[in-house]
Amino acid sequence: MASQLSSLAASAGLCLLSVLAIALLAVTLYILGVVASFAVFCIKEFALRAEDRPPLIGTMFRMLKNYDRMFDEHVEYALAHRTSRMVFPDPGHSELWTSDPAVIEHVLKTSFRKYSKGDFNIQIMKDLFGDGIFATDGDKWRHQRKLASHEFSTKVLRDFSSGVFRKNAAKLAEKISSAAANRITIDMQELLMKTTMDSIFKVGFGLELNTLSGSDESGIQFSEAFDEANYLVYHRYVDIFWQLKRFLNIGSEAKLKRSIQTIDNFVMQLIHQKREQMKNRRDYVRKSEEDILSRFILASEKDPETMNDRYLRDIVLNFLIAGKDTTANALSWFFYMLCKNPIVQDKVALEINESLEGDKEDNNIKNFTSRLNEGAIDKMQYLHAAISETLRLYPAVPVDGKMADEDDTLPNGYRVIKGDGVNYMIYAMGRMTYLWGEDAEEFRPERWIVNGVFQQESPYKFVSFNAGPRICLGKDFAYRQMKIVAATLIHLFRFKLADESKNPTYRPMFTLHIDKGLHLYAYPRSV
Repeated sequence: MASQLSSLAASAGLCLLSVLAIALLAVTLYILGVVASFAVFCIKEFALRAEDRPPLIGTMFRMLKNYDRMFDEHVEYALAHRTSRMVFPDPGHSELWTSDPAVIEHVLKTSFRKYSKGDFNIQIMKDLFGDGIFATDGDKWRHQRKLASHEFSTKVLRDFSSGVFRKNAAKLAEKISSAAANRITIDMQELLMKTTMDSIFKVGFGLELNTLSGSDESGIQFSEAFDEANYLVYHRYVDIFWQLKRFLNIGSEAKLKRSIQTIDNFVMQLIHQKREQMKNRRDYVRKSEEDILSRFILASEKDPETMNDRYLRDIVLNFLIAGKDTTANALSWFFYMLCKNPIVQDKVALEINESLEGDKEDNNIKNFTSRLNEGAIDKMQYLHAAISETLRLYPAVPVDGKMADEDDTLPNGYRVIKGDGVNYMIYAMGRMTYLWGEDAEEFRPERWIVNGVFQQESPYKFVSFNAGPRICLGKDFAYRQMKIVAATLIHLFRFKLADESKNPTYRPMFTLHIDKGLHLYAYPRSV
């Protein structure tokens, strides 16, 4: 009997080894196939060098080599050629890189119907963003944009959101005041992330989170998982084996799967909570009180098969990255630039003081934020310029792109082949002297001011809020939130870098996130 068991165990071991050997052989052949296919395609592309195609600047491996400084690498692309091209492992796939406003206008507006997010981008983004507005095209995009555009255009949302922004700015100021009194550093980016998350959950979903106070542990875990998933999904652009790793559930893809599970659990609970809230209040909820999620839930009742909870989950996550990450990241870089340019910081503080009505010496936080009405905010033209100047140099979304759905010719004469990606390098564009003059790399808010009034640039030159039919619906919403938060903090405090010898670096993600945070000292401005 023992010998039979031993024989069975040995057979099982041999079978397992055989399966592992076959799996290893399959993986090896897959890798060799990808590498060989890519090598053949590269040889062909570099040999042809067609004059009607943008100049080649390398392969995806150049991106991989410089991944940690990817957006500064884009600066080198833009300095070498206003439009260039890189080959990717997928046979026949090229990515174009441009800093040319005429090309950007062509892709985002003039020939809008010829370009979409494309299957290449959608497959990379789908696990996190699903069928949400930033990762989809066609009917789903139009449907979500129509519902959201109605919500963003209402005076009710504008007034309600301003109240939420003032309330959360006051909470943030209280937290910073405590740190200032105790002479301890703050991680401004972390605090801003929590503030904007609390705001978007209240304004967008009608729910209180209170992550800033630290009382919502599940919200904090969700936020951390969301940031990690953002980073890991973005890394797929330079990982030619991400699909294999996802299939085998190993490495970065196993980590991503865990993060997405945390995200899904939190968001699904949010949706169920909102459904119950609406069910209990259905008899007396007025349309003027409905938030964005409420509108989509009401729409889902008319088409429950298409607009199921999974679809609502995708919508929620897309609005979160728009309302939380972009605003918090932009404000983080804004405070960094004010610390590097203390004269600008003082000029902003002076304008804020001059724009307010009432007792200008009253530094009570709640009294101050209550005076930040629409009229006062509109007067702060220099603050608006300083925020825009920050976005010029540190755009919330550093690069974006489309994919050609058919062959096309760009305004510069270069040919685009169906399946090509066309990326507009927003971070790099802000540093180009041929777009902004010899002082392009200087932080100078005055470039936006003419006769004391802020002057907007072409959205195809200043692409921080996208442009064309997909221009950001929440642009005014974002500026209002940033100005309320910035005005509150700058009026009450002076800020200095905790370590002035170090400059922050970014973490490569869909949004321009400061790696390891922004550590500052805050001092009461009256001192």
